[in-house]
Amino acid sequence: MQGFPERGGSGPGPGPIDLAQLQATMHTIELACTSIQMHINPAAAEATILSLCQSPQPYQACQFILENSQVPNARFQAAAAIRDAAIREWGFLTADDRRSLISFCLCFVMQHASSPEGYVLGKVSSVAAQLMKRGWLDFTTVEKEAFFNQVNQAVLGIHGVDVQYTGVNFLESLVSEFSPSTSSAMCLPREFHEQCRQSLEINYLKMFYCWARDAAISVTNRIMESKSEVPEVKVCNAALRLMLQILNWDFRLNNNSTKASINVFSSGARLDTDSSKRSECTLVRPGPAWRDVLISSGHIGWLLNLYAALRQKFSREGYWLDCPIAVSARKLIVQFCSLTGTIFLSDNGQMHEHHLLPLLSGIIEWIDPPDAVTKAIEDGKSESEMLDGCRALFSIANVTTPFVFDQLLKSIRPFGTLTLLSTLMCGVVKVLMSKYPEEETWSWEARDILLDTWTALLVPLDSTGGNALLPPEGINAAGSLFTLIVESELKAATSALTDDVDSDYLLSSISAMDERLSSYALIARAAIHVTIPFLTRLFSERFSRLNQGRGIIDPTETLEEIYSLLLIAGHVLADEGEGETPLVPYAIQTYFPDNIEADEHPVILLSSSIIRFAEQSLDPEMRAYVFSPRLLEAVIWFFARWSHTYLMHPEEIREVHGQDHQLQSLQSRKGLHSFFREHNQGKLVLDIIVRVSITTLMSYPGEKDLQALTCYQLLHALVRQKHICVHLVALDSWRNLANAFANEKNLFLLNTGHQRSLAQTLVHSASGLRNLEASNQYIRDLMRHMATYLGELSSKNDLKIVAQQPDIILLVSCVLERLRGAASASEPRTQKAIYELGFSVLNPVLVLLEVYKHESAVVYLLLKFVVAWVNGQIIYLEAHETALVVDFCMRLLQLYSSHNIGKISLSLSSSLLSEAKTEMYKDLRALLQLLLSLCSKDLVDFSSDSIETQGTNISQVVYFGLHIITPLISLDLLKYPKLCHDYFALLSHLLEVYPETVAQLNSEAFTHVLGTLDFGLHHQDAEIIDMCLRSLKALASYHYKETGSGKTGLGLHAAGLKDSGGNLREGILSQFLRALLQLLLFEDYSPDLVSSAADALLPLILCEQGLYQRLGNELIERQANPTLRSRLASALQSLISANQLSSTLDRINYQRFRKNLSNFLIEVRGFLRTM
Repeated sequence: MQGFPERGGSGPGPGPIDLAQLQATMHTIELACTSIQMHINPAAAEATILSLCQSPQPYQACQFILENSQVPNARFQAAAAIRDAAIREWGFLTADDRRSLISFCLCFVMQHASSPEGYVLGKVSSVAAQLMKRGWLDFTTVEKEAFFNQVNQAVLGIHGVDVQYTGVNFLESLVSEFSPSTSSAMCLPREFHEQCRQSLEINYLKMFYCWARDAAISVTNRIMESKSEVPEVKVCNAALRLMLQILNWDFRLNNNSTKASINVFSSGARLDTDSSKRSECTLVRPGPAWRDVLISSGHIGWLLNLYAALRQKFSREGYWLDCPIAVSARKLIVQFCSLTGTIFLSDNGQMHEHHLLPLLSGIIEWIDPPDAVTKAIEDGKSESEMLDGCRALFSIANVTTPFVFDQLLKSIRPFGTLTLLSTLMCGVVKVLMSKYPEEETWSWEARDILLDTWTALLVPLDSTGGNALLPPEGINAAGSLFTLIVESELKAATSALTDDVDSDYLLSSISAMDERLSSYALIARAAIHVTIPFLTRLFSERFSRLNQGRGIIDPTETLEEIYSLLLIAGHVLADEGEGETPLVPYAIQTYFPDNIEADEHPVILLSSSIIRFAEQSLDPEMRAYVFSPRLLEAVIWFFARWSHTYLMHPEEIREVHGQDHQLQSLQSRKGLHSFFREHNQGKLVLDIIVRVSITTLMSYPGEKDLQALTCYQLLHALVRQKHICVHLVALDSWRNLANAFANEKNLFLLNTGHQRSLAQTLVHSASGLRNLEASNQYIRDLMRHMATYLGELSSKNDLKIVAQQPDIILLVSCVLERLRGAASASEPRTQKAIYELGFSVLNPVLVLLEVYKHESAVVYLLLKFVVAWVNGQIIYLEAHETALVVDFCMRLLQLYSSHNIGKISLSLSSSLLSEAKTEMYKDLRALLQLLLSLCSKDLVDFSSDSIETQGTNISQVVYFGLHIITPLISLDLLKYPKLCHDYFALLSHLLEVYPETVAQLNSEAFTHVLGTLDFGLHHQDAEIIDMCLRSLKALASYHYKETGSGKTGLGLHAAGLKDSGGNLREGILSQFLRALLQLLLFEDYSPDLVSSAADALLPLILCEQGLYQRLGNELIERQANPTLRSRLASALQSLISANQLSSTLDRINYQRFRKNLSNFLIEVRGFLRTM
């Protein structure tokens, strides 16, 4: 089906269409829609519908279908076609045509407001909204007011309830279109969407809110008077939804506040934090311009009264709590709780308090008394109202301080809001305790929301990292709540063992529970004087129970409780140290006095109790009785977290000045740190940690999770801190670990990745040796046997036979992983030893690459070791050393290439072909990383002489490497995202930094590279396209500048070469100018790429001005419409001449051309895509 007939009488289009044509088109579309529903030749039916959308000016046919078809899906598709065509052809529609399309859609939905096909009306309404946005910057204020007057008449209810409902729905669609997060794609720059958003927010958003509010109020009496559901209910619900949608708007104007300077109550507002939350809370910051509408109008009281009255009226109807109007009303009430910022007067928080009090008074009926509420839910009542009450508390917590939050409720209840929060959560936790191990129930959701509420209250309020201070009543409430939480967690641990119900509790990883436990820790720290002694008592009781019942009772339940206590205690005592230096939690610093004895300090007592327990794992008998791999995982995790904060903390403690509690904080930290420092218990504890680590590695074979925690978290945490490394390398236990690694076979049983990590850790620990030569000798002793083994193996006469034995392959793999780990740990002080280590195995690596050419796993390990070694060494190497390394890399590349060209055969089965591609992908990615590492020598070089003294040219080396591996990189392999990214990152880097050597590639390699660039230009990943555009910019600008100074530039590559038939092909710059214009004018892409495309297009046009003129003339000649032909000719000329554009490639000229291209695309892209 080749398009559809064009317009007849009333819609946009060139001329009339007879009725028969319109009816035939309608029948065709109806048949296609029916075929899709009946699954009869759906591909052909979809093609038919698509041809309608792609037809030029199909407006009259679509309008005819909308007005006459009896098939709802056909009307839906007709509306979609109007939208697609109008957005595409907007540039050459007349002003009358644009207005008539919007008017038609608006009139249609109003006239058919009572239609039962709501989804059709919704689609037409959405089309009207999208077209209004598309013309927003073109329409005058008078034209906009004319549209909105029609809508206002509908929203006022003058034309009946159905039309009123439809009018509100249209406004909802309009607001959605103007919000950046929900707007539809229109192939226009981001600036267009931002201008529309800004205009609507300034001039219309508040007006729409008032219309929705008035519409809801206008139907309230009718709803209250009726004894059953009436049509007015849907109007009220739609209006409430629209009000909520507007409050969720990202307000950016009329708001002088910032997140750090909102004046909310006497203590100031809460800062936004980076802590992750399970619940969402969108803070509403509309600014002072909205004060009259949201604060002074009194409609919040009306909303609360409406919900309370309906709640009372339908109190015996359990379903009512989940009906749409109830849900919408509660959501709006919750959102009102999030109102903050400069909308409130700077009156010490009084206006905000007056705003929150009635909201809290209404909400408290949903959640108080907690026991009665939770019991009713357990008896079958809907939980939705209670959960919304929890969300309201969460919203209030996000806009107030703990003190203000607590005081709010005291004006209407004899207790504070913190007490209510604690009691409510205690009720939820009790339900959880009774229901374990069932998951995904309402109580889980309620617990998460309430935990987020505590988090919002207790997160640091300033840069000191301190917790917010709670009033005494709140501290007591937090202590009681934490006690119950711990009891519930212990019960969950034991019930998971005994209940018949399937549970994932025992399978939960530590990381999976981390978020919840972090919230528990905040609550515990709010009442630290109670919670740490409580944890100490519980842990000591369980520890004693194990010793007393040894050999008599089954310890399983007790061990599960200890597991939970270890995780909870670890979170309470210390924060996660990833990416930063963790400090002792502020609550611990400030609460405990400095004069407390070490044997009485709660933190030291709890820590010591856990350390003594962990030490028991060194006893083989006790280890067999108590320490399962899972329990030891918790011990190792605790040590990793705790040691980073407390163990041998450096002497330098930042001075704090100011209030008394800050001085006390300093003294308390000194007391804590001194106990676990090297002159006290620090070395003893460090030795215990190392010995326990050795136990996990040697005595638990096959326990990958346990050994991963030991290698990646605990040991890495120790060697990351240089002050600990100094004492670590002096320990006999650490020397035993290093000796076992170097000389014993036991540790070869570890996972190869764990061996790599362990090698990295041991090499890092060399930084603790004070003497430079001692550090290098330590590494030589540690790794000598690995290098010797590879050397001896590679020199065997029967290597080809021996190397294929499974145990030898495993041993070689382990050795390579260890070498890779050591190479990746290279530092300036140990660089010499690591270089010697790598250099000693260069020839064995090439020998093994030859021997293992069919063992893809070993080849990959060989390549990754070389990449790690070169990456760590290249910037330090002297000229002669660099020459040796470069020569080795070239030999490696040549050897790999000779083994792998043509390795992937199309004759392989699909599964084997996929496996071969995956292996090749991993290898090639490693080689690309190797070339990138070599490139870094030209950017950073710490050597004493220049590499040119040895005749080494990095650019030539890398291009030679690219020449070798390019034939191996097929377009299929570039479909692997990581390989694709690394390849184009290397290519863009080479072309930007070394464009002068591009002509050195032979014709075949050069053509292949440019073929991949063409592939990348049409990639789905915008970052890949951006790198390709940067590559094109580098190529074209280099050629333009070189030829401008009388040089050859890209030479024959730019001029074109003859193909096998003797025909002259276009040069590469001509090809890419054509391809880039095709992409910009006729294909889909992200608007964010327009600037990068402009930077590539300008030098391409300057290089190929004749071709640009010819392509422009072709476009003009293809345009039949004289008006559009003239517009296109003018736009093409303006692209290369407007804004005083010159023929130089400097920063200012690039900026001018970006603006020209943006204007050019807005002007012509729409109508060109209809050609």
